[in-house]
Amino acid sequence: MSEEVRLREPDRKQLILQTMDYETLIGAEHPARAIWRVLEGLDLSRFYAPIKARENAPGRDASDPRMLLALWLYGLSAGVNSAREIARLSTEHAAYRWICAGVSINYHTLSDFRSRHGAALDELFTQVLGLLLDQHLITLYRVAQDGTRVRASAGAASFRRKTRLKACMRAARAHLERLNAEAAQDPTQGSARQRAAELRAAREYEERCQRALAQAAKLGAHKAEAKNHPQRTTATRLSTTDPEARVMKLADGGFRPAYNLQFATDTASRIIVGVGACNAGTDSQQLAPMLDQIERRTAAVPGQHLADGGYLNFAAVERAAARGVKVFVPPRENRTYHIDPLTPQPRDSAAIAEYRKRMGSAEGKRIYLERAATAETVNADLKTWRGLDRLLVRGISKVLIVATWSALVYNLMRSIKMGWL
Repeated sequence: MSEEVRLREPDRKQLILQTMDYETLIGAEHPARAIWRVLEGLDLSRFYAPIKARENAPGRDASDPRMLLALWLYGLSAGVNSAREIARLSTEHAAYRWICAGVSINYHTLSDFRSRHGAALDELFTQVLGLLLDQHLITLYRVAQDGTRVRASAGAASFRRKTRLKACMRAARAHLERLNAEAAQDPTQGSARQRAAELRAAREYEERCQRALAQAAKLGAHKAEAKNHPQRTTATRLSTTDPEARVMKLADGGFRPAYNLQFATDTASRIIVGVGACNAGTDSQQLAPMLDQIERRTAAVPGQHLADGGYLNFAAVERAAARGVKVFVPPRENRTYHIDPLTPQPRDSAAIAEYRKRMGSAEGKRIYLERAATAETVNADLKTWRGLDRLLVRGISKVLIVATWSALVYNLMRSIKMGWL
């Protein structure tokens, strides 16, 4: 007769007494500690100013903005861009628990914090650049700019022509009026939370329809198309989910709703010095706004500005030359007259002639090689590791805030890794 085996079986009913110190949850060199140290040295007064909870006044205590900043920065550094996921990790993951240190947090608070502090976040991004400039880690001698199209939070089926948008608007108003009438007739029907959610969803849909119609009026879709494209029968369509999103060609060759995000990177330090967002499908008008932003943030313009061929705009090249910026953008070939685009033409201005010579020189070609090695790799990092693979917010203003979050995380993590901050 064989003897029974002896096993160590789990007993989940037994009681345990365990002491816990939040400081021991993570190591001394953990990235969460590094992010917290950096935040302690920055001026966060713009984040604290809107808080209404004050000493000797009624009301619940507000969540510390430094804690919320640390949660988002650490989450995005690990590729987590969902408020719900960060809220879940704040109770399960050691690093998030260390940041919260016993403070409970919900996803609504996290989501609102990310999208409601655009001006403060922009100032924080500039503040970090200022610290790096003071340490002479950013030279701004050469900057590479590149755009990346990111999938919007809207479906292709949500795009409708102006006539259909008006019908959606009428239906949205009728639905909202019906919900209000039902709530007034029988206040006890359903839970208060459910009624509030239904009313909020109806109001938001009506507002989106209004914005879509306003966009259609602003673009003058029908009149412009009838004037410029008399043979065209299709009218411009706008989304009732995100009226500011546009259908663009993405990296996989498909056409889907997206936004065009712009990033400018200092080639020497590989630090992002400019962030932009637009709904234009091309990049030809994005050079000048980026130069303006870099000057606003750093009080200087780069000596050399590198971009791909989609940014070519002779007017922008001339304006940049007037500011002392040398633009490096591949010229387009003239296939009709077979003219060498690198040879100055009789009608060229002095700035354009100099630009052609610069791009045709061996030194210009060597300098231009730094563009892909800098800008495209930064965009790939943002999409792969910083939560910019797909947008979860709607509207250009919120999209710009999300892009700024990702750029700030990238700069902080690179600066911490290099020992700059």
